[in-house]
Order: sequence, then C-alpha cells, then structure tokens
Amino acid sequence: MSTLFGALQVSASGLSAQRTRLDATASNIANIQTTRGPDGGPFRRLDPVFSSVNMGEGVSGVAVTEVAQDQADPRLVYDPGHPDANDEGYVAMPNINLVEEMVNMVTAQRAYDANASAIDVAKKMARSAIAIGEG
Repeated sequence: MSTLFGALQVSASGLSAQRTRLDATASNIANIQTTRGPDGGPFRRLDPVFSSVNMGEGVSGVAVTEVAQDQADPRLVYDPGHPDANDEGYVAMPNINLVEEMVNMVTAQRAYDANASAIDVAKKMARSAIAIGEG
C-alpha cells in the first residue's frame, strides 16, 4: 500500500469513527428526558468504543468496535406529578450531562474536520505528483 493510500485509509477510518460518535451524541441529547426506553427504564447514554485496527503494511486506523450503553445509575428527580414517578414521587431520568455531550459533539466535529482536511491534503499531494510526472 502506498503512503498516500495509507493516509487516505487512516483519515477515512477517522471520519467514520467520528460520524458514529456524533450520531451517539445526538441520540444522547435527543433522549435526555426519555424516562421509558425499550427495556422499560430510562434511556441509557450511548458511548462508542474505539479500537485500533491494522490496515496493512504497518498502517493503523480506528474503528468503532461497539456502541455501549452507559450502566451508570439514573438520576432521580423529584416530580410527583410525572406519570413515571415512583411511590416517593421520584422519576428515574437518564444519567446524561448536557455540557459533557456538547463537549463531545464539539471535539468529534473538530476531529472529523481534521480528518477531512487530511484527505484534502493527500488529494492535493496526489495531484501534484501526477503533474510532476506529466511535466
């Protein structure tokens, strides 16, 4: 594998991983008030798990091996009028911190942009190499 194609593969794997991270973050934010998920309890925060993958010839990229559900205890909020309140008036809410999710979104977007820029640079280098070869 040439160095150019290796760089493109690494950056493409980063784009894919950060897209998954953005999707998980968007889901977390969208479900910050969801008290009843598929299992009957509050929504559980999604967290992508990244790992290094061998792309051949000593080149490593990144892959999402799973999107894990956070197993932290839900937040208990006192709201006796809520339909999901327990006998003491507390509602089990997702354990999602909006500030943390916004930080995740910004860092994932910046990492995505950096990988997109790396792909653009690699494409420009390829064009320059072709122009040199033709000249």
